[in-house]
Amino acid sequence: MPRLSLYRPEKGNDYKFIDRSIWEMFQIGGTDVLVHKYLGPGTATQGNTPSTPTYDTTNPTQIQDLLFLENRDRKYDPDVYVMRGVYNMQDIDFNLSQFGLFLQNDTLFMTFHINDTVEKLSRKIMAGDVLELPHLKDEYALNDLNFALKRFYVIEEVSRAAEGFSVTWYPHLYRAKCKPLVDSQEFKQILDAVQTDAEGNDTNTSLRDIMSTYEKEMQITAGVLDQAEADAPKSGYDTTKFYHLQRGPDGNPQLISADLETTFITDNQPQATDENGAPLFDTDGNPVYAGVTADQTYRSIERPGYGTLNGNTSPWLDDALPANGARFTSGIAFPANPQEGQFALRTDYLPTRLFRYSGTRWIKIEDNVRMTMNNLGSSDVETGNRFEGKDVRQTQKADFINNTKTATIQGKVVKERQSLSKALRPEADE
Repeated sequence: MPRLSLYRPEKGNDYKFIDRSIWEMFQIGGTDVLVHKYLGPGTATQGNTPSTPTYDTTNPTQIQDLLFLENRDRKYDPDVYVMRGVYNMQDIDFNLSQFGLFLQNDTLFMTFHINDTVEKLSRKIMAGDVLELPHLKDEYALNDLNFALKRFYVIEEVSRAAEGFSVTWYPHLYRAKCKPLVDSQEFKQILDAVQTDAEGNDTNTSLRDIMSTYEKEMQITAGVLDQAEADAPKSGYDTTKFYHLQRGPDGNPQLISADLETTFITDNQPQATDENGAPLFDTDGNPVYAGVTADQTYRSIERPGYGTLNGNTSPWLDDALPANGARFTSGIAFPANPQEGQFALRTDYLPTRLFRYSGTRWIKIEDNVRMTMNNLGSSDVETGNRFEGKDVRQTQKADFINNTKTATIQGKVVKERQSLSKALRPEADE
């Protein structure tokens, strides 16, 4: 090695002098950074499977889910460490040049003194550590002036800063890439921390209640869904507002007047009376039912005129309701002593099915395929829930997606709806 050389194989006094000077610059010109130290995925949240093993100790290098390479249940040190950091302030701008609304410059690149971080944290800073910047508190928040909104960032990457190399070729600075902290499962322990007031008393208000936008986003989503249900409460097309005319095989309308036989009218309709209240009968002795007048031009039609689309039966029109507002019975069985033309809605079918009595048999008219557009199950509309009173989507698809049933397998109660990661667990070869 040359006699005159700034580089030395060992970190000598030159390195210590430069490192001490850099540390003093951070103490003078840096800002306080509160570090929530990441300890690891913990031990109580593991699944004891090949992809989610159980660890005896807590270590930040452990991986909770080896299949997806995620640490979803993170454990943080309850103590908060104070360090000094330096970064460049920059404006946060909105990028409107792309679809949607994007934030620019929301990523911070903060530098820390290497030996300072190792001395205080007993390790280097790493991805997963959460940084709290006290100087970015907003004392004039719009939602609640009793709390100052804090600014949290999570470290994503750590590397040696290029400007941190001294003339002795040794690094002195770490460069951390930080993104704003969001309300997610990983940071549950931090966000659930109860805040205190100026006197140090607990306020029963967590950090999530103050800074999370979850509740507001849920209100926005609920408002959009409610408006969508008001505009389009059911799938397909509503044809109840249209008049349906019964036509014969030749295509001509089948007419009826008040002096014709009216026994095809259902018994649910009231019998017509004269001005003195006496019941009316036709010339054959059959009762004349209310609503049967001389200008009535339809019988109990066999098929709705709008029940087809492009010549084929359309699943977007069938609602299991008789045309023109005709009366019908509803239940799990057909009514006794039906009359020709009478409609019956069977509620024991899924979806419900409308039948018409032809005089000898019950003919299927249509199924109720115009379902509500939500995915609510029976438990979602129970008393006290936010969706109380709304319709339940009674389809096989909805029951499968919103399946809340349980089954007993080998004496163990399990949920019938399982995610693929739990239903298809890898097993080690014996």
